[in-house]
Amino acid sequence: MIGKRNRTSSLYMESSLYLYFLGLSTRCVAKAMFYLLKVKRSHVAIWKWIQKCHPRKISSKRKKIEEYIVDETLIKVGAGYIWLWIVIEPKNKEILALTISKERNMLIAERFLSGVVKIHGMHPLSTDGGTWYPMACRFLGLEHHIHSPLEKSIIERTMQYIKDRTESFDDYFPCRKENCKLKHVLNWMNLFVNYHNKEVICA
Repeated sequence: MIGKRNRTSSLYMESSLYLYFLGLSTRCVAKAMFYLLKVKRSHVAIWKWIQKCHPRKISSKRKKIEEYIVDETLIKVGAGYIWLWIVIEPKNKEILALTISKERNMLIAERFLSGVVKIHGMHPLSTDGGTWYPMACRFLGLEHHIHSPLEKSIIERTMQYIKDRTESFDDYFPCRKENCKLKHVLNWMNLFVNYHNKEVICA
């Protein structure tokens, strides 16, 4: 006789993902689920839930924005590195958009910022001294300036927060596919940002 599969409710899955994106490992999430909710699931099951969760995109709802703060950083993926691009708004520290790329240049910056403008409109833009940003801003007609000390502090804290979390991700985004397009990495990032934005809005 084949046993009936023990399905997990969406509420328990949501709770486990919330704990994971707070910074717990999948093993610690499994322990917390058992001791707090009396739900016994393996860390492998939780890892699979994370992989299967596909947020469509970061919220595209227009927000009241005074300016964009933009930066990029290298993150480790498998044996190599990729560029992570982030746009935040300074008031609530909410992440408005992100993307990843294997290179860093003006064309990638322009394409990324163009998508942000289409959703959130034209606003002044603050960046570091990267030469690719002024050229992209001139092409898009955006007002550009270098980070003030406060803007630099805001974006650096956000970037470090993301890097701290990705460094504890399961073996740096494991992937066994040749010429992987890194969709699983972007999916994880979007899911992470959705949880991050819920936290900063509720804070």
